[in-house]
Amino acid sequence: MVKIKFLGAASQVTGSCYHLSSNGLNFLVDGGLYQEREYLGRNWQPFPVPLDKVDYLLLTHAHLDHSGLIPKMVKEGFRGKIICTPPTAELLPIVLYDAAKLQEEDAELKRKRHEREGRRGPHPEVPLYTAAEVDRVLPLIEPVDYQQEIDLGSGIKVIFHEAGHIIGSAIVEILAGNNGSQRRLIYSGDLGQWGKPLVRDPEIFHQADYIFLESTYGDRDHEETGQIPDRLAEIINRTIRQKGNLIIPTFAIERAQELMYHLNNLVRKGKTPTVPVFLDSPMAINVTDVFSHHLDSLDAEARHLFTSGQNPFEFPGLKLIRDFRDSQAIAKMKTPAIIMAGSGMCTGGRIKQHLVNNINRRESTILFVGYQAKGTMGRQILEGQSPVRIYGQNYPVKANIEQIQGFSAHADHKQLIKWLSYFDQPPHQLFLVHGEKEVLETFSKEIAGKTGWSTRTPAYLDEADLD
Repeated sequence: MVKIKFLGAASQVTGSCYHLSSNGLNFLVDGGLYQEREYLGRNWQPFPVPLDKVDYLLLTHAHLDHSGLIPKMVKEGFRGKIICTPPTAELLPIVLYDAAKLQEEDAELKRKRHEREGRRGPHPEVPLYTAAEVDRVLPLIEPVDYQQEIDLGSGIKVIFHEAGHIIGSAIVEILAGNNGSQRRLIYSGDLGQWGKPLVRDPEIFHQADYIFLESTYGDRDHEETGQIPDRLAEIINRTIRQKGNLIIPTFAIERAQELMYHLNNLVRKGKTPTVPVFLDSPMAINVTDVFSHHLDSLDAEARHLFTSGQNPFEFPGLKLIRDFRDSQAIAKMKTPAIIMAGSGMCTGGRIKQHLVNNINRRESTILFVGYQAKGTMGRQILEGQSPVRIYGQNYPVKANIEQIQGFSAHADHKQLIKWLSYFDQPPHQLFLVHGEKEVLETFSKEIAGKTGWSTRTPAYLDEADLD
């Protein structure tokens, strides 16, 4: 029997983490950071299970809501192996060092601001972890290839499959027991869309005893991906005509690279004018280099572009911004430009200074190209809140607010249904995770009604026996 405890991304989106145990073996799938304002306090709480007893952490991919708590976990006693794909192994240090740096900077800014205001905030004025604590994570990382069977012992074997979400992302197949009474658990991780540029399509399966399915977009469909270039060109051209800046809160992994891919095509085909395009994210710049190191993890079109010398991440007007002083300089620009900066949900990083200088300009546009979790500044802006609080001050929202959902690295409602449709028979149970509670409940009722499958939407710290 395998026991599972849901430690995150259970009836909410971020903080992905699941504890499994079988015959004395303890392992985790993911160790993610909570990013919704409502749940930030969980990041600071002691980990719910003894970390010195955990043997492995199976990491689906490098996004912070799946990996960002790992340094704190190591600080609290985790010494097991972190198993992931080779691209994820290269991305993880980039992501965690960037997160540590931002946390250290934000903690210092918060401490100074609270000191000026004579108050204390709801969360500690110290970083959750530091760069020195990230150092302790690196020796634990063990890359394994897709399709390679890993024996964890105690009758547990694991295979990583392509998830199609970001480079290196994985669906985790867990085989429990011996061949006579083996159970197959499929944890989807974050599923990607079919037919997206750069990464391969998600792998499909025909049989599983238990399925754990992310359902971020379980209640809605994206725009067709074929509409992305036209929508993007229309927004760029309108903003330039208005002599404003186009500000794009950008996730450093996949979203920044997909944006550059589309901008490259638009500029080279003459569908948008050549204006300065700034990728203001040292992390995104470093991530972009990773793509060229793992061509076997890209789709056929992207591999062809690289091998034929047509780098999809280079085009006229593009400038890569690493130095913070250069970032401050472009933040004050009033001439038309496109500025991509993190974080993708506007929860920290350089995007905040670009918002400060553009959010009250009617000629500028804020374009969202990814999921905005409940409680994040990005969600507040998208839902029409004004003013919004940035760096402790209120700013009225006068800029044009746009969203292109087709950029999402997540499968939408119809694609989640498509992925499930390949299973030849019902699982013992389908667990819906990684989604807002109302979305999960609606999606659960739909699946149960259409298929008769047994579905469950676990809550934080729920447990289940998988026999």
